[in-house]
Amino acid sequence: MRSHKAIAALVAPLLGVLSLAACTPSGPDEEADVSIDQDWSAAEPITIDVFSAPANYQGIESGWFGKIVKDKFNMELNILAPNVAGGGDTLYNTRVAGGELGDLVIVGKGQQIDELVEGGLVLDAAPYYEAMQNTSEYDPAVQKINEGKDSIYSFPTMVSTLKPTEPAEGVDPTFGPFLRWDYYAELGYPEIDTLEDLLPVLKDMQDAHPEADNGKPTYGLSLFKDWDGNMMVMAGQPPAVYGYEHLGFAEAKGDGSDYHGILAPESEYLRALKFYYEANQMGIVDPESTTQNYDTMFAKYQSGQVLLSWWPWLGQQAYNTEQNMADGKGFQLVPMQDQTVLSHGANVYGGGLVYGIGSKAEDPARIAAFIDWLYSPEGIESNSADNAGAGPEGLAWENGPDGPVLTEFGRQAILEGGEVEVPAEWGSGAYKDGGSSLNASAVLPNDVDPRTGYSYNYKLWPSYQETSANPLIEDWSKEMGGSKTTMEYLQSNDQLLVAPGASFTAPTDSSEIETLRNQVKATIVEHSWKMAFAKDGAEFDALLAEMQETANGLGYEKVLEVDLANAEAQNEAREAVANEFG
Repeated sequence: MRSHKAIAALVAPLLGVLSLAACTPSGPDEEADVSIDQDWSAAEPITIDVFSAPANYQGIESGWFGKIVKDKFNMELNILAPNVAGGGDTLYNTRVAGGELGDLVIVGKGQQIDELVEGGLVLDAAPYYEAMQNTSEYDPAVQKINEGKDSIYSFPTMVSTLKPTEPAEGVDPTFGPFLRWDYYAELGYPEIDTLEDLLPVLKDMQDAHPEADNGKPTYGLSLFKDWDGNMMVMAGQPPAVYGYEHLGFAEAKGDGSDYHGILAPESEYLRALKFYYEANQMGIVDPESTTQNYDTMFAKYQSGQVLLSWWPWLGQQAYNTEQNMADGKGFQLVPMQDQTVLSHGANVYGGGLVYGIGSKAEDPARIAAFIDWLYSPEGIESNSADNAGAGPEGLAWENGPDGPVLTEFGRQAILEGGEVEVPAEWGSGAYKDGGSSLNASAVLPNDVDPRTGYSYNYKLWPSYQETSANPLIEDWSKEMGGSKTTMEYLQSNDQLLVAPGASFTAPTDSSEIETLRNQVKATIVEHSWKMAFAKDGAEFDALLAEMQETANGLGYEKVLEVDLANAEAQNEAREAVANEFG
């Protein structure tokens, strides 16, 4: 299956960058037609290469999203996904070295896009921007992310009109300890004081239910490697439960109160590795974790084989179907007493990714028109369908007299796992396989849709909340003091840390730091996985010491000094934007 969930900046790996030969930034040919306001459906058919750093599917975009794009622009999208093409930097480096990354690129803001601009791989889009009426609604963000450049080269993702001190998420934060609530309830809702207390609970749950409904073994935890970058990504998730995030090798509290390196004795990253080690010693870690990819792991969540999810958009999306929830089964946040869950505030200047037009694109005007459509209400709802957007109007939802409401098809498609077949006129195929593979929403789904007066996020619609009551939610709410949503519970119990949304991007690494970083991160990732699966405590400690010694010998401290400075600068940017807009 495809998985297209948007990953917060501290989860997605920072792709490597190449040192490009100095080039003059590219603009459209003087004789090129820069008009984007035309009937593209009548234009000659084209297929464009879309390099998407966060994409989890590679190939031609098909299904209902692909059909919308084809019908509107007579254009097919050929997705190039480094997460699928072996992971890491290889695909990016190979294509950059060849002088052509893609016709449409979705890459990191700051260092990555800056390098592409300097290398002449991204087009000067200013001549098109003048006519991009939807995009220009977010002009402050467009201007902000192009500061220091001589023109407009990129466009923001996840931009918002909400205050930066408001959570960017909807009813659930991006992170948290989400357990199979039905199994947790069977145990009598045992108290969980801290992270390590999850282990005996997971062990008891697995012992009570050694097999899933499909007859395959259950595991407390299941891991994957696809997104590893500066570190083992799965070990970067428990720190977020305590308000920490990672910027390079720096581990920083979201409120700016604490900074240290991920290899420091007090780091939550090392604590997470010890957590996984102890879990494996207890026999509750999926033994296929070291070889499987995200899609394989996701399928295990769908079949009920995994009991803990650090992300609601993993466990809940995969397993919390209407039928399962009606049966009282599903993932919900557990009340861990010492948690302070990290939430990223709405970003008036956009998130960590940007769109750009490749300098060798044959029809840049059409690509500019497509980008502009992504900022339209139709584009926002369609491109955000895997990020709480409701998908296409008329198929998955309709605007009624009392506001937007999911259609019967929409409820099946969105709330029942997405296996329902899409009507032929909408593209055919299973709904879940037909969503956007870009994995980068232009606008935050929590923003208000001008067509309805309500959020693009269907979970915030009154019609959805009125009909979403089920035995799972009712039992969870009863045990959580009457809270209706995860956000409500965390906020009312002072367990949510909102890092204000700010347009901070780390400066481009010097060639020296880049070289050192690539060496250091390789040994950190390698040793982290070995530590999680160490045979005993002595081997774990030996691997830890070896990792720290090797990393230091390769220049870890020098890179960390840069990362800590960037983390502090990020906090300053957050304080500034909170003061300006909060």
